[in-house]
Amino acid sequence: AGRMGRAVQAQLTAADGLSLAFTADRGDTWGAADVLIDFSAPGSTAAHAARAAEAGAALVVGTTGLTDADHAALDAAGQTIAVVQAGNFSLGVNLLAALVEKAAAALDTGWDIEILETHHRHKVDAPSGTALLLGEAAAKGRGVALDDAAVRARDGITGERKAGEIGFASLRAGGVIGEHSVMLASTAERLTLSHHAEDRSLFANGALVAARFAAGAAPGRYDMRAVLGL
Repeated sequence: AGRMGRAVQAQLTAADGLSLAFTADRGDTWGAADVLIDFSAPGSTAAHAARAAEAGAALVVGTTGLTDADHAALDAAGQTIAVVQAGNFSLGVNLLAALVEKAAAALDTGWDIEILETHHRHKVDAPSGTALLLGEAAAKGRGVALDDAAVRARDGITGERKAGEIGFASLRAGGVIGEHSVMLASTAERLTLSHHAEDRSLFANGALVAARFAAGAAPGRYDMRAVLGL
């Protein structure tokens, strides 16, 4: 019943070869389906993954703010079903992630990396799942773990920026659907890669692309770059 749940339902009405088997909010009874598309809340992800695996339904997860325990639950479900999980289902964002990885790999730690994201006032998690996806891409390009390089907030006397850090900044205002920019800056020049979402339907369409993929995929964990062959 959330924004994305409603958007997915709207796109399904016009999707060839797909039909809506059932809808469920927290606590509702489930029906039978080939694929479950989950845009709910992090606290529900582990239970949904277990139920999908038990039912033999492939799982597409767009819920953001997932914990290590949530990812462990998705890993467990991926032993028996196909699980597609992504911080963002946009084709453009996933292309952006691929570009960020290549740029981070090409530029040394003399280039600082900062990720800025803006979303509507009702978003409950920060940084956004998309910002973290881009951070993971940057970290992969540099051959480091994001947890070791990430700086999620700066306040007060922070000292000089350390080489190799991947910074995050989050803005929340009005009805912004989603804007993400990755800045790579040396002391002499600056490169900015960015994506702006104009309509929430792009995420729903991406989720349906992922659902088609998941329906025919072998058990395992997948992301949108795998779905799109990037």
